Amino acid sequence: MTQQGVRWTADQVLALAPDAASRRAGGRLGTAGPWSEVGSSDEGAVWGLCKGSGSEPYQTVVDISGLSGPAYKCGCPSLKFPCKHALGLLLLWAGDDDVVAGAKAPDWAERWIAGRRERAEEKRTAGSTGSAAATADPEAARRRAEQRAGRITAGATELEQRLTDLLRGGLAGAEQTGYELWEETAARMVDAQASGLASRVRELGAIPSSGSGWPVRLLEECALLHLLDQGWLRREQLPDGLAATVRARVGLSTSADGPAIRDRWLVLSQYDTADTRLTTRRIWLYGAQTERAVLLLSYGAAGRAPEPALPVGLALDAEVSAYPGAGQQRAALGRQFAPPGPTELRPKGMTTSQAAVRYGEALRDDPWLESVPVTLDQVVPVPDGDHWQLADADGDTALPLAPAAGNRPGLWRLVALSGGAPVKVFGECGHRGFTPLTAWPAGPGPAVPLC
Repeated sequence: MTQQGVRWTADQVLALAPDAASRRAGGRLGTAGPWSEVGSSDEGAVWGLCKGSGSEPYQTVVDISGLSGPAYKCGCPSLKFPCKHALGLLLLWAGDDDVVAGAKAPDWAERWIAGRRERAEEKRTAGSTGSAAATADPEAARRRAEQRAGRITAGATELEQRLTDLLRGGLAGAEQTGYELWEETAARMVDAQASGLASRVRELGAIPSSGSGWPVRLLEECALLHLLDQGWLRREQLPDGLAATVRARVGLSTSADGPAIRDRWLVLSQYDTADTRLTTRRIWLYGAQTERAVLLLSYGAAGRAPEPALPVGLALDAEVSAYPGAGQQRAALGRQFAPPGPTELRPKGMTTSQAAVRYGEALRDDPWLESVPVTLDQVVPVPDGDHWQLADADGDTALPLAPAAGNRPGLWRLVALSGGAPVKVFGECGHRGFTPLTAWPAGPGPAVPLC
């Protein structure tokens, strides 16, 4: 497929899977056995018929030419995107040029591809029109913003009183009151339209049952919540950048108003987190020229994969615009000039001690920051008692892995990739440790997703 240059790797395909079960099921369908009438086009489409449990095979088609990542269509009843058949088809395409050869798309695939691209163009046009309409009445927008700010101030004031009562009565009482009090307080913050405060209150409620040393952790989180409260109540006295960070942390939505930065952006990682209400997708990009990492955040209803979907290890020629806030790494994906394609680009790395310093410096701009994006150069995964750490190959320092990272299959992929030799690892470095997300071998080789 000339538009895509080199076909994706199996790791890049499996990184698109919505969950581990889909990865396993898709892997089983990545062979020629269940497939017939497969083909691909130079315009960026792959299709095929997959034998399933019904009398008729499932019609499966994937459009990989989209600027925001691939799109999928399958006749199966699965509610997952991509489904196991789409993953299997992409694995088949990634693995064998002879099996998925160039061909003319059948009518059923061509109709969907043409319709999708037409709808995408209409959506872009409608988005431009909608943006203009949204700013048509700035006075009404100002009044709504003032009303919401008033509600958040009332909620922050109430929260300050509840924190004062907690500390006056002693932290030991938090274990006895149970989670209900915290959930009630969080609900009050939701009523105040302060979703950021609400989520932090819910985290407080879980700490007393988190094991040994919980009073220390509870006091630390109470202090950070108090700091955020005071930042909001005194936001007029803060520098503009820090004030914007406080607004974002309490839950006020903002727009990406930074200048558009065009670069060739390497997709460093993509992973989803989900709760009963929302699925959040985090995509880290690295600019070849700017040498900076930016974060794309997107959301979907529970059980639905958000967009875009960008395979790890590919690169896209695009513009991004930063969100306001001191030390803010979040950005919005803007105009894209070509679909994601293969690249040999790798991010610049640093030592483990430099990574720790970077996180400390970032906390000056955003005291509530959980982690920063970091690429470690020449590190080796080594056990440390019951845990693991990444040790500098040429030094005597190391970063511990975050506790959650030790329970993921990605850890063993990292260990296997290293085999005791130094590797390059991208991940998130924070107060809980380092969470590896992607790795590269010491020599030539594609990126290996670890999440």
